[in-house]
Amino acid sequence: MTHVRISPGYPQSNGKLERWHKTFKSTALRPAAPSTIDEARRVTADFVEHYNARRLHSAIGYIAPSDKLAGRETVIFAERDHKLEAARELRRQRRELDRQRQTHHHPSETCPPASP
Repeated sequence: MTHVRISPGYPQSNGKLERWHKTFKSTALRPAAPSTIDEARRVTADFVEHYNARRLHSAIGYIAPSDKLAGRETVIFAERDHKLEAARELRRQRRELDRQRQTHHHPSETCPPASP
């Protein structure tokens, strides 16, 4: 890893960090409106922990950066695939059950009269 400095006065060359600052300000710092430096440090530490360990990032597949860094994305994606497949199977079974109920009604049930 290398440290690269951007051109002075040209924040567009560092878009990812500028986006992080915008997100931090709009979701943590401004709403909390800390009145002391200690409170600002607490708000910042809480946001950084949330951002890195719990917030799902679309750019890396809706996982937290700490999961990506630890190499857990394969397990997370496999769990998601398993849950999706289980949900699909459950929906398939429910549709089949609904179809069976619609086609196999009891003779004692009356059918609605045909409309003219």
